[in-house]
Amino acid sequence: MQQIFMEIMLMHMENKGVTRDSQHGFTKGKSCLTNLVASYGGVTVLVDKRRAVDVVYPDLCKAFDTVQHDILVSELERHEFDRWTTWWMRSWLNGRTQSVTVSCSVSNWRPVTSRVPQGSVLGPVLFNVFLSSMDSGIECTLSKFANNTKLSCVVNMLEGRDAVQRDLDRLEMWAHVNLMRLNTSKYKVLHMSQGNQKHKFKLGREWIESSPEEKDLGVLVDEKLKMTQQCALTAQKANHTLGCIKRSMDSRSREVILPHYSALVRPHLESCIQLWSPQHRKDIDLLEQVQKRATKIIRVLEHLSYENRLKELGLFSLEKRRLWGDFTEAFQYLKGACKKAGGLFSRTCSDRTKSNGFKLQEGRCRLDIRKKFFTMRLVRHCNRLPREVVDIPSLEVCKAGLDGTLSNLV
Repeated sequence: MQQIFMEIMLMHMENKGVTRDSQHGFTKGKSCLTNLVASYGGVTVLVDKRRAVDVVYPDLCKAFDTVQHDILVSELERHEFDRWTTWWMRSWLNGRTQSVTVSCSVSNWRPVTSRVPQGSVLGPVLFNVFLSSMDSGIECTLSKFANNTKLSCVVNMLEGRDAVQRDLDRLEMWAHVNLMRLNTSKYKVLHMSQGNQKHKFKLGREWIESSPEEKDLGVLVDEKLKMTQQCALTAQKANHTLGCIKRSMDSRSREVILPHYSALVRPHLESCIQLWSPQHRKDIDLLEQVQKRATKIIRVLEHLSYENRLKELGLFSLEKRRLWGDFTEAFQYLKGACKKAGGLFSRTCSDRTKSNGFKLQEGRCRLDIRKKFFTMRLVRHCNRLPREVVDIPSLEVCKAGLDGTLSNLV
């Protein structure tokens, strides 16, 4: 029943534009990666142009648990959901009770008047409806992944700094009106670009603390947009997981070690890698060392060279996998499901016979943080792809075609 209602609600939300472009969570064609790439892609452009940028990270206390049912239903009515959908949703939310058990003591049953039911099919959809009003009146760039929120703005001039403060005041008012609580102790601001005056902002009566780095959707971002520390933390976590596998597995066969590495270790090394791809050789080698260690655990292969071990196992090096991942993500942005996530690439169509017919524009960059960003570092490689790969309409077929052509690009 929830699945049926979800399909109806999603259709209505798409037609009415209920879910804002700033929301990437629980949204078809968007993800943590699209959120991060869109947000920091814009930041790198501004920093490359010598603009000072401040990024504020607001935080809501127990966001899913404090959504008031009456306010949520009123949001459904405001967005013109039909009365039967609204009535069914009110009936579904009301009448819930809860009690608490501590040791042998049990509290009385109390009605539940707030909280989006987590683990339900409709929970994420309702939460997006509730958060849709957060964007109202916002002057700066607001980016959301569920309740994970970022507010960024150019602050070279007084007008920009005032705009950030006005938006913070609006967010505080929005939380007050919707009976949500802001966690002021977790509010942080990153001051990016040289020459940033590191202006102080207030949330209510509290000053927001400046931070040299902030963890955003699992990625450690610092004020210089360097990814060395993120690479080190990722390698440490992956090595720890690999060590657990080695200690807990008696068998060293390919059939045991390789699936565990692929399922438990490699995802650490590739989660949102398009954003934090290593920029220096020492970081590239640090990540590659994890896979070298993993392949050397497998019995019979330990005396072979790393290249021969990869060949025997049918694996790519992590460096080649990152390039392969860049291609597939770019394909989705340009042709696939997430092309609505923002115009991150500039295309220049060409009719020359030697061209692949789908060229990307190579912009001029001043700083390495922009030159090596996902949308820039991939342009040269994409423009060298053969026409038969570029013209493929299906992502799955494109992935298969890349396997055959990638060796000529590295």
